[in-house]
Amino acid sequence: MTVSVLCGGVGAARLLAGLVRAVPPTEVVAVVNTADDMVLHGLAISPDLDTVVYTVAGAIDPERGWGLRDESWQAMATLERYGGATWFGLGDRDLGTHLYRTQRIAEGAPLSTVSGEIARAWGLQLAVLPVTDDPVRTRLTLADADGSPGEEVAFQDYFVARRHEVPVASVRFAGAETASPAPGVLAALATADTVIVAPSNPIVSIGPVLAVPGIREAVAARRDSVVAVSPIVGGRALKGPADRLLRELGHDDSVAGVARLYAPFAGTLVIDHADAEHADAVRAAGLRCVVTDTIMRDPDAASALCKVVLGQ
Repeated sequence: MTVSVLCGGVGAARLLAGLVRAVPPTEVVAVVNTADDMVLHGLAISPDLDTVVYTVAGAIDPERGWGLRDESWQAMATLERYGGATWFGLGDRDLGTHLYRTQRIAEGAPLSTVSGEIARAWGLQLAVLPVTDDPVRTRLTLADADGSPGEEVAFQDYFVARRHEVPVASVRFAGAETASPAPGVLAALATADTVIVAPSNPIVSIGPVLAVPGIREAVAARRDSVVAVSPIVGGRALKGPADRLLRELGHDDSVAGVARLYAPFAGTLVIDHADAEHADAVRAAGLRCVVTDTIMRDPDAASALCKVVLGQ
């Protein structure tokens, strides 16, 4: 069975760690959000791509959910001494990944090539593809105290520097309209037996993936074999601001709201037992509904979830 997964952030990474236990990893393609990417200290940083690689490799820091375990922070300490920007923490070992990516891009290698090299260096057998090699960046317009649109900021400014504690008035994906899917992405979506929409933030993780021209159409064209896993459990996001972003942007912050967002391109929504009372609302939105345990406490639980998603 071949499986392609639309990915962004920690939820997708944990799902992939279980998926490679449920099916042969060589049959898995991760199509990863790149709109969180940025250049900092002159380095090309791809947080979602790295979180996927580190998690599936078993190297992720389990407490933070990002970066490498057993990390040291000497570079950040030195940068702080100089008065440099330390709001975005980069561990010493993690810096090696960004140095390599920056070097290879400067040599002319596209992000998709470099991502494959990094994944293979960690011993991964699944394909890790950025959704595009072109620059796409999530930009959020913050809401002023009276609810009117205010300052526009970059994603990491919102998510890390401001700890996603500020209300949002709108979101756009700068550069998406002129981007092209990375090599292999459309073929992976067209030929997979199943396409999974990972339990990632619908607005700022899945949204920018679908904003790249051709991606939404490719997924919608095979809607009946697209299975989405809800990132909302018991009416809340387990991690991050998905519930608040849904609410702030005028959507229902429940599995029913997720269902209505995903109905144009997904045929099935998998929800947690905690949301079983909303199964009829999911079906009313036009999706099949599967109720199971969606909390991925460890790779075994993630694998069990993936087997349900795949109907095994």
